[in-house]
Amino acid sequence: MKLTFLGASETVTGSKYLLEEPGVRILVDCGLFQGVKNLRMRNWVPLPVPADSIDAVILTHAHIDHSGYLPLLVRNGFRGAVYCTPGTAALCEIMLRDSARLQEEEADFANRHGFSKHHPALPLYTLDDAERALHLFVPRPFDTPVELRHGISFRFLPVGHILGAGSVVVCRNHKVLAFSGDVGRPEDPIMREPTPLAHADYLVVESTYGDRLHPDTNPEDELAQLFSKTFAKGGVVVMPCFAVGRTQEILYYISKLKEKGRMPNVPVYLDSPMATSVTDVYRKHLDEHRLTISEANAMDKVAIMTRTVEQSKAIASHNGPMVIIAGSGMATGGRVLHHLRLYASDPRNTIALVGFQAAGTRGAALAAHESSIKLHGEYVRVRANVVSISSLSAHADYREMLQWLSSLRDPPTRTFVTHGEPAAADAMRRRISETFGWACEVPTYEQSVELDGL
Repeated sequence: MKLTFLGASETVTGSKYLLEEPGVRILVDCGLFQGVKNLRMRNWVPLPVPADSIDAVILTHAHIDHSGYLPLLVRNGFRGAVYCTPGTAALCEIMLRDSARLQEEEADFANRHGFSKHHPALPLYTLDDAERALHLFVPRPFDTPVELRHGISFRFLPVGHILGAGSVVVCRNHKVLAFSGDVGRPEDPIMREPTPLAHADYLVVESTYGDRLHPDTNPEDELAQLFSKTFAKGGVVVMPCFAVGRTQEILYYISKLKEKGRMPNVPVYLDSPMATSVTDVYRKHLDEHRLTISEANAMDKVAIMTRTVEQSKAIASHNGPMVIIAGSGMATGGRVLHHLRLYASDPRNTIALVGFQAAGTRGAALAAHESSIKLHGEYVRVRANVVSISSLSAHADYREMLQWLSSLRDPPTRTFVTHGEPAAADAMRRRISETFGWACEVPTYEQSVELDGL
């Protein structure tokens, strides 16, 4: 079989892997490119194979950089099955609809305010495209073989990270091709420890933190200190936050801080209808994570949930210390842009970055302490204190990745390092090669490789 890397090559975004031979084509992950413009423009370029020639899509998890291209694939003619875990299916129902609405709203906003170079600005896909994609979903439980065509089967293994996330283990001719997906952390407070792989003849492994170790700090302590310093000045904490996984973790820690009396009784706003819905999904899938029902319920009680636009706008009318948690996590869109516009220029306030910030995003610009950021076509000065809390990451660092890989009984014939910025991917390649002696490489965008024997 032939494997082609259509995304997540020398970047952390746009995850897509095409597995094919005459008569069968399978796409593992179907993600949107995010970040710098030259990456985002790839979303508008047709895939090298017709969408209607793809037999099936297998999703490792629901994050938009792994699932968000699906509505466009369906618009272009894909009609096959989309396999995923039940947790991923439940999250994609929320996330793909939200992504489509965001595409439509951004195009409409650009047309009304005239700051797009395209006339008219068009959405990449619509809500109708997302609905048609969701009708193709076929949920399958973890660790249960699923038979495809030409003697190909696969199964999902739990890998932490977020609800429903799994490694994809493809089998054919007694050979195994494993896709790590995004690997979570062994001590994550919400998700369970990733299940290790037993064997892989070929391995595609992520490298988001391939050049870094997470700090040995307590996120609860970091958040307590951040809140205390900001509230002492009468300031506002704005958190660009991923709706899936990271928001639930933040709410978990805030509930613990309030329970222990380590945080004053200031308002906490969850200004993300999607994150509110996702929190409900976490409560319905208690078998997939560590939270008890009381802990899951506490996440709801700790924040004021705002669903409507009017409720979101009303937050600005409140004075004094408060916390605003809003999407998107890299400040690429969503309601957080309006809050940044309001609060970024006041030095009393804090912008708390609580997740990975891909190159080219507003989040990355904030993390680099740039003096201004562009919001809705205009530059806004950043005078607020910008703090990054990397201990909250949902990705394993390189030490945790090496520990996860150490379970493999035999060395893979070839290991492909993906889903990392160039420096991180190459660092992960070097560490795997030096630690295990495996044949290891970093594939380039649209590179194809033959998988002998598979």
